[in-house]
Amino acid sequence: MKPDIPHPNARDYIAGLATGGRYHFTSEEAQAALGVSADAAKLALNRLSKQAIIASPARSFYVIVPPEYRSLGSLPADQFIPALMTRLGLAYYAGLLSAAQYHGAAHHRPQEFQVMVTKSRRPIVCGSVRVAFMVRKRLTEVPVTSFNTPRGTIAVSTPEATAVDLVGYHEQAGGLDNVATVLSELSEKIDPDKLLTAAQTAPMPWVQRLGYLLEHVDAAPKARALRPYVQKHAHQSVPLLPAAPQNAAERDDVWKLRVNAEVEAEA
Repeated sequence: MKPDIPHPNARDYIAGLATGGRYHFTSEEAQAALGVSADAAKLALNRLSKQAIIASPARSFYVIVPPEYRSLGSLPADQFIPALMTRLGLAYYAGLLSAAQYHGAAHHRPQEFQVMVTKSRRPIVCGSVRVAFMVRKRLTEVPVTSFNTPRGTIAVSTPEATAVDLVGYHEQAGGLDNVATVLSELSEKIDPDKLLTAAQTAPMPWVQRLGYLLEHVDAAPKARALRPYVQKHAHQSVPLLPAAPQNAAERDDVWKLRVNAEVEAEA
């Protein structure tokens, strides 16, 4: 008869995961490993949370917090979002200013990690780490690329798809002035033909505004493939800034746009 193998205590279980290179786990996995009731496992995990050894960015989902991130009170978002999305069975990608940062074009460090998903989700606040979720229609068609993190890889919108989304979600990206600033830096990595492919996943008004803004930041060659697309498929003029008054707005016939706002990119 085989002797019973003793279950580890919670601290040893956490240490064993980290030694094996795994920095996330679920409450169910912990309960099974510890061989205790759900309530006892929760109590043990709460004790470790109070000691800042682990953190819980989502219900029943925990991350191990290495010493270098104790001041954050959590792993950085990009080191746990892929695992969390896998657990939840959700398609996603890191987008907007967070994606721009990956592509070397974040003028200012984003205050929150921005993730695009298919359905509305509440934001995450874990320690000083904040994650905001934005709903993106046709998300699975958006071009993405993969970046390495210390804990694996994360899906990030391509430079071209990032440019499209920044215009579509300009309010979440700090306003049109900030979008123009980021586009001026991001444009160096934009391929015009790939930009058209990305644009075809978005509403037409986003494309009209994007073409105008790229020309505005002296990146007109990057918008060359968008011009015939807009001329053929845009059936009406739209305002550059939807929320602003449109009276006496200057018209841009190339992009079928009513220029009802002054946009100024930071130098």
